[in-house]
Amino acid sequence: MNSPKEAIILCGGLGTRLKSVLPNLPKPMAPVKNKPFLEFVLEYLKRQNIKKVILAVSYKYEIIQNYFQNSYLNMEIVYSIEDEPLGTGGAIVEALKLVDQNSVYILNGDTIFDINLNGLELKDSKICVALKHMNNFDRYGSVNIDKNHNITAFNEKKFRSDGLINGGIYLVSKDVFDDFSLNSKFSFEEFFQNNFLALKARACVFDDYFIDIGIPQDYKKFINDNS
Repeated sequence: MNSPKEAIILCGGLGTRLKSVLPNLPKPMAPVKNKPFLEFVLEYLKRQNIKKVILAVSYKYEIIQNYFQNSYLNMEIVYSIEDEPLGTGGAIVEALKLVDQNSVYILNGDTIFDINLNGLELKDSKICVALKHMNNFDRYGSVNIDKNHNITAFNEKKFRSDGLINGGIYLVSKDVFDDFSLNSKFSFEEFFQNNFLALKARACVFDDYFIDIGIPQDYKKFINDNS
């Protein structure tokens, strides 16, 4: 299967935990060295040979739209605008309507995981997620996989000396939701955790640079990493 050339970036979060350092901006527009964090995500997608990016936006989306307009680094930029917050799941359902191919990458607008996207493969699955090996963590739940890279369990957040975490990059089939009856507003993460067996969910493990700027200390770390 040829790798998709399209990606959805989830940009609709309110960024409540970043309010102290980031008043009145959508979280992906958090400034880093005079440019928004989202620009780093788009630069990454350009390096991955993505041709079209769908930005799933809601809170203060005009700031994002005014900045990036309809193209960036010769990638087409289109907007899936939520009139009311739909959760990550509802946002993806709407954004999928703008996808041309049979599968698409999904990323978070507040996370960079510098993987080779070609390493994600669906095979007979509806979804494949990028996992990151991490030591000494309690901020994330962990994921178990078998020797064939099938997901076997999701574990609650608690301190672990080592484990695999969801790195927030997915390859999904465009029909990923077709066999499910879903509310218009729902969490993609909860959907994934509740239905991973029915989806035949797969995972690929990467050890590349990972940062999630959802809390002030990691936002500041990313600024330092790029100074």
